[in-house]
Amino acid sequence: MKPYALSELELRHLIALKAVASAGSFWKAAEHLGCSQSALSQQIATAEAVVETKLIERSRGRRSSCLTEAGRLLLGHADAIVARLRAAHADITALAEGAAGTLRIGVFESVGARILPSVIREFHRKLPNVQVKLVEFAKDDQLMVLLERGELDLSFAVPPLPDGPFQTTALLEDPYVLVTPSAGLKELSEDPVPLEALRSIPLITPGMGRKFETLERFIESHGIALDIVFRSNQNSTIQALVAVNGWAALVPRLNLDDNCPDIHLSGPIRDLPPRWIVLAWHKDRFRSRASNTFEDTARQFCASLASRKSPKKSASGSGMRKSGRR
Repeated sequence: MKPYALSELELRHLIALKAVASAGSFWKAAEHLGCSQSALSQQIATAEAVVETKLIERSRGRRSSCLTEAGRLLLGHADAIVARLRAAHADITALAEGAAGTLRIGVFESVGARILPSVIREFHRKLPNVQVKLVEFAKDDQLMVLLERGELDLSFAVPPLPDGPFQTTALLEDPYVLVTPSAGLKELSEDPVPLEALRSIPLITPGMGRKFETLERFIESHGIALDIVFRSNQNSTIQALVAVNGWAALVPRLNLDDNCPDIHLSGPIRDLPPRWIVLAWHKDRFRSRASNTFEDTARQFCASLASRKSPKKSASGSGMRKSGRR
């Protein structure tokens, strides 16, 4: 293939390839794209002529089709190109809308319950014509995928973030605490709780994920093996089980309802680094007025929340600084 040949490959050829791969047949793909099957076949034939290799295996006597290895390779690049075009479309829309339109925010449970309501209320006071659309997942890795694709404008997250074109601002230091039944385990009520107190007590923890795996390895590096009896991504489940089952829970403080009378909160855990709540965005994308206003509102609320709760600093002395804004 000549070096300049790929310049003859057009977006319509990639869209046609993606449609056939998704539909599994030419006639279904043509129906999805709203064109004739012969027109679609011509698009694929042109693409194959440009790259000088077969991209799709056409089965004789059957209506199904599948990509060749070359087709799958080219499709991977097509997906990336389409994702960038979606991000470009989102940028242009944001630029045109200014203080109106839609702001798409990624959240997870503890942020949604403790931070988001107050931030949205104040944000709507500042920009009443901007609609906030929320997307929630239990783990922020899934939110980062949407952020990179341009399907979210901002997302709450917990570092370390997966590799990607992300920029962040630190919002809140969230120390780990020990939650016990209010009627028992009084020997664990010391503040701050020594790390050694976590040894050999039945513990409930958040669901297994990249961030808690890192925390667990940190604890094990201090010679302490946790006795984890249950993991859950539902904060209300963890809190209810502690209240009635006599177990303890190791969770970030933000995960808890402070008004529950059936539990006792002790902490922070001495020598255990806190988690940080950050707000993330795609560093190569245009930042709209709405995006910047939401960031400022979130930082102001989290600063006031931190001063009200006055969480003690962890002995690790870890800290984060705000990164630059585009």
